[in-house]
Amino acid sequence: MKKKKVCVIINNRANYARIKTVLESIKKHSKLQLQLILESSAILPRYGQVDKIIKKEGFKIDEVIYTVIEGENPITMSKSAGLAVIELTTIFSNLKPDIVLTIADRYETLPIAMASTYMNIPLAHTQGGEITGSIDESVRHATTKLAHIHFPATKKSAINLKKLGEYPNNIYFTGCPSIDLIKRANLKIDKNFVKKYAPSGVGTDINFLKKYIVILQHPVTTEYGSGLRQIKATIDAVKDLNTQIVWLWPNVDAGSDDISKGLRIFRETYKGKKIKFYKNFDPENYLKLINNAACMVGNSSSALREGSYLGIPAVNIGTRQDGRERGKNVISVGYNSSKIKSAIISRMKSKKFKSNKLYGNGNAGKKIAEILSKVDVKIQKKLNYK
Repeated sequence: MKKKKVCVIINNRANYARIKTVLESIKKHSKLQLQLILESSAILPRYGQVDKIIKKEGFKIDEVIYTVIEGENPITMSKSAGLAVIELTTIFSNLKPDIVLTIADRYETLPIAMASTYMNIPLAHTQGGEITGSIDESVRHATTKLAHIHFPATKKSAINLKKLGEYPNNIYFTGCPSIDLIKRANLKIDKNFVKKYAPSGVGTDINFLKKYIVILQHPVTTEYGSGLRQIKATIDAVKDLNTQIVWLWPNVDAGSDDISKGLRIFRETYKGKKIKFYKNFDPENYLKLINNAACMVGNSSSALREGSYLGIPAVNIGTRQDGRERGKNVISVGYNSSKIKSAIISRMKSKKFKSNKLYGNGNAGKKIAEILSKVDVKIQKKLNYK
């Protein structure tokens, strides 16, 4: 029997963590064939070389495309999206997938949706229906309007998809695949983790067996030009904290250069100790890192998604996650250094919070693969106006 070809596109480090168990389940499924495309920051060394991690973990990469135009500003981001449409169109023509699966809401997501639907290839979409800030909010909902199959991560998101005019029988509440990784992982810091990450990165060595915080702050595209001021507020808040800091580099969105510039200036001029900068952690080790942190700081959705499930005390800064569902582990502050510092100190005193399962209970990957194997999609999409 001919297998159904499911083409998955990974754009960045977060994509891989939030689709890995789906890839595994598709690969094992008797009725499915996995096609894997890597693009954008997932293949760039300065963003952690996600491609090497994927290969090491046993996945065959069918195609690699270079789509990131240097600059990290609104012009280059828009041009990068246009280039992605052109390159993906050629690849889809060659691979001839039966279904394309795209992930979440970053700017790279919309070109995938455009290329597949214009070529009459059914589109499946994870994490639709969520509410956030930045341009991601618009990209997510625009992708929803092009997608034929929806895999929302929360019950509320599923309801939102119906409100957007999507037919209920095309919406499958599965939870988020990143929760699958948590459920099966050994989250203790072990000798292998210490051996791998203690000597890597840039800065002072971190003792992962002692108290530390994790900081990950991305640019907010719709606030382009404010990144340097925003990251400086965070730097001023934490530079005198008497604790170890693990600081991860920002993503490729417009404004990334401003965030990176602020971090480089800080890294070169700060004479204190206890801070180390990293490009990336593989998915399971990232979970170990945040699970054992005293606090998460910044504007990454992982503090709200995986962090809520793990109960990690977290300080969310700014508008990037405005409106996103979260557990009681998260408190939010603006770009004010004194308020950020006070919130971190307060959160560091907290014990872990009760696990919140609003993003699923750990079996999303198998559910999504099974649905993809059975679903029969009509390419002519209609909206439900009732």
